[in-house]
Amino acid sequence: MEPTPDRLPPGPLTYEDYVELPDDGKQYEILDGELFVSPAPVPRHQAVSRNLLLILGRFVADHRLGTIFYAPIDLILAENTIAQPDLLFIRAGRESIVTERAVEGPPDLVVEILSPSSNRKDRTTKAGLYARFGIAWYWIADPIERTIEIYELEGDRYRLVSVTAADAIVTSPLFPGLEIRLADVWT
Repeated sequence: MEPTPDRLPPGPLTYEDYVELPDDGKQYEILDGELFVSPAPVPRHQAVSRNLLLILGRFVADHRLGTIFYAPIDLILAENTIAQPDLLFIRAGRESIVTERAVEGPPDLVVEILSPSSNRKDRTTKAGLYARFGIAWYWIADPIERTIEIYELEGDRYRLVSVTAADAIVTSPLFPGLEIRLADVWT
């Protein structure tokens, strides 16, 4: 019998449990052994994801900086921590963390796009996990507030580097020379 979220084994869940979950259009993540289930993203979320992918992807490819991946993509940080970030970036020279099954290890950047159902998880649970596993940069895009927050890992927690709002220009030390017009992100 195929496992379902209501018939999972007791105790902390692992990657082995994760791969047995149904392919039903929902987003499943196991964060520190706990199952999180989210509905499919809404159109606004997908539009922001697409726009950021196109902007970052073009810049990264043109400058041969590395690789951008987008959801759905498994990010295995530990046997009991499998996340599904909206976007992630891996610098050139670090391709060894990309395996046949997933990205297995901390990327250089994770981008999460907020939706009403993910706000708390993205701001607290995932931010804490991403910091603990050493992901150097964490961006939070909020389509409702029309902001992008850029965080840099400092020690074992994130430090807010910038908050850019409305139609302003986003820059990041991670991508020198890149200017992201937020008007292009929200459309």
